[in-house]
Order: sequence, then structure tokens, then C-alpha cells
Amino acid sequence: MFWRLFSSYLLLVITAVGLVGLVIYIRAEDVFWNLFQEVAAAIAAVLLVAVAASCVLARRLARPMDELNEGARRLAEGDFGHKIRVSGHGEHVSLAETMNAMSSRLAAMFDLLEHDREQLRAILSGMVEGVIAIDDHRQIVFANERAGVLLGFDANRVVKRELCEVVLQPEFRAIIEQGLSGSEPHRGEFEWKGPPSRTISVYVSRFPGSGMPGAVVVLNDTTEHKQTEKLRQEFVANVSHELKTPLAVIKSTIETLADGAAEDPEARSLFLAQVTREADRLEALIQDLLSLARIEAGQLGLEPQSVPLGRAITDCVERHHARAESKTLTMVERPPTDSTGEVYVWADADALRQVMDNLVDNAIKYTPNGGRITVRWGASGDTAHFEVADTGIGIPDEDLPRVFERFYRVDKARSRSVGGTGLGLSIVKHLVQAMKGQVRVASSLGKGTTFRVTLPRYGH
Repeated sequence: MFWRLFSSYLLLVITAVGLVGLVIYIRAEDVFWNLFQEVAAAIAAVLLVAVAASCVLARRLARPMDELNEGARRLAEGDFGHKIRVSGHGEHVSLAETMNAMSSRLAAMFDLLEHDREQLRAILSGMVEGVIAIDDHRQIVFANERAGVLLGFDANRVVKRELCEVVLQPEFRAIIEQGLSGSEPHRGEFEWKGPPSRTISVYVSRFPGSGMPGAVVVLNDTTEHKQTEKLRQEFVANVSHELKTPLAVIKSTIETLADGAAEDPEARSLFLAQVTREADRLEALIQDLLSLARIEAGQLGLEPQSVPLGRAITDCVERHHARAESKTLTMVERPPTDSTGEVYVWADADALRQVMDNLVDNAIKYTPNGGRITVRWGASGDTAHFEVADTGIGIPDEDLPRVFERFYRVDKARSRSVGGTGLGLSIVKHLVQAMKGQVRVASSLGKGTTFRVTLPRYGH
């Protein structure tokens, strides 16, 4: 800038002086030669002064322009904190102040945009859903950490890579293509083969307008929801079946009595006994369902207290003695041999009684006539335990992990014949866990089963 201004001024002065000299030279005669020489010397002196003046003037005008040019360059490079310093008065000072104000506003706007972007990233990173943004070439623009967890990739390393290269499963790619091919959002679901395997729902929505071609992909792990829904369906089916069976028996029995069987005293007694038995079965099922509902809803209202374990076991054995005797079963209590006194547990008395009753009742049902049921207990450190062992039919190894599930039966036909609801062991598990304890099972097919319950010990 300086040299351009300086050259302009200098060329202007030289041109003017040259024109003056040429005029004098043409018109001058010999008599004026001396005068010409004096004038030429004066012109040379003026020329030197003009050059110096041009240099100073050009420098004064070029410096603010250079400052403005440097400020504009740094502003274009993103240095919004730079301030243009121009002294004096005039248009260049006003222009510098305008550029400084623009720089400050741009800095504030970009700070706000960066804050909003970081806030958006933090929100997306904290979501339980996976979020992936892709452009019109299927390249990943953004992916949060949850998306990487669900689809097995590093979210920080997949930007600018094609989504179909990062996720290779054809089902997922098909859902993405269907979502991009239509104008409306598209939903789909596929089985991620893992590991671990899971069910993932996919929501694909194109970006509105033409400002940003592409789409956003939202992923949600629905594995637990699917499992819960499956359990709910199985539960409803099992409850319906369990309710339908005794109701069908009661209905057919009443119809038989109404058709004339009530006139025969012997038949009447037999059918009424059958109705009573099925009604008791219905009542037991409903009570177990209500108990399980209260347990799972956290409405037990347990009141833990010091409970003598040996006395509770003795009372339980006495309550079931008649039923065991009717099957010629031998029931044996085995107190701890190394204890000098009563073992106390910290538990709810009613819940403990229900746990014991269910386990002993289960042992009686599945132990053949002439078998043996042993109830032993003891303590170790800050815990106490009791075991209900039988010499019954046993449980296959593959069924052991599921015996505490609702309505799960190892032998469905035998379970229904002995009157089980399929909820007893599930209730046992929930009650024991509510009392801060554990329940375990060990079994040998054809030799018997042992349930062991561990509870917090009191007074140790």
C-alpha cells in the first residue's frame, strides 16, 4: 500500500516538473540559458522536497490501511479477539472502530454457538438412546457414545466414515435405506447379533428442508422390554390356564349334580368333595397371586424382629405333620450340634413362616410315599441358615436355574396332580430377598432336593 501511494505521488510531481522544464527549454534562447540553469537547479531542489513529502504522506496514509488489511485478515482467520489500533481522525478510524465492533459481536456469537454445541453434545452423550447423524452420502456426521455401545464401534473414530462400513449387519442397513428413500420417518427393529445379542429398535428421520441433506438415526435397546413383555404374556397365559382348569372341573361337576347326580347320596358326596377341592385350589392360587403382587409392588410392610429359628422350625413341622403322616413320610428335625443355645434370626415372623411352609409343603408334594424330609438349621458368623431336604424325585440340572420363576414346573402333569400353583418358590425367593437373605437349591435327579435359606443372624 505504501509503495503504491508513494509511486503515485512521485509520478505526479515528476510529470509536472518535466512539463514545466520542457516548456522552458523550448522557449528559451541563449540569452536565457543562465536563467534556465538556475530554474533547473530550483526544480531539482523542489523535486527532492516533493519526493520527501510524497514519502511522508504516503507512509501516513498507508499505515492505517495496512492495519485495516491486517485486522481483516486476522478476522477472516477467526482471531476475533484482535483489535485494530488506528490513530487520528477520518474514515479509516471509523472503519477500524466498525471492524472492532463487528469482531466483538462475532466473538460473542461464536462463543454462544460453541456453548450451545457443547451443551448439545453433553445432552446427546447422556441419553440412553443412541443417536447418529448422517449426510446424503451416508457418511457419519455425529455419533454419541450410546450409539457406539449399542452397535459396537468407537464414537470418536467413525466421523466421516460411511455408516454401512461401520455397521455391517444387512438388517440394519436395510432399515436405513428404507428411511432415506421415503419422506416420512421410518421405524424398524432388528436383532443385533452381538456380543451380547440384543433387540434394537431404529428410528430414521430425514432432516427437514434442503439446508442439510441427510438424516438422524435414533437407536433404542428394547431387549429388556421384549423380555418383560414375553414374561407378561407367559404369566397371563399361565394364570388363565390355572384358573380355567379348576373352574372347568367345578362347572362340569355342578352340571352333573344338576342332571340328577345330586339325588344319589354317594355320588353327591363324591362330587361335592371334588368341588371343595377345586375351590380350595382356586383360593390358594388367588392368595399366592395376591401375595406375589404385594411383594413385587413393595407393599409387604415387613417388620423385622428377633425370631428363634429352632422354635419356628418346630412349629412348621407340627403344622405339616398330619399331611406328611398321611403319605407315610418321616419328618426329622436336626438342630445344630455345636450350638449351646437358641439361634435367632433377624426377620419378619409372618414372612419367615410363609417361606418355611412353602418349602416344607413343596417337599411333601414331591416326595413319594415312605420318603424322608429333614429340616436342619445352624449358624455361622453373622448369618444363620436352615435347610429343607427331601428324598423326592429331584430336579434335572437344566431346570435348576428356573425353579424360582413364576409358574415354572419341572413336571407340569405331576405338579397339577399334586395341587401346586407354581408360585410357591417364586414367593419364597422374593420374601427371602426382602429380608436381606439368600435361597439356593441343590438336587440330584431321583435322589432328592435340598433348599437352603440364609438370613441375617441376631445377637451375634
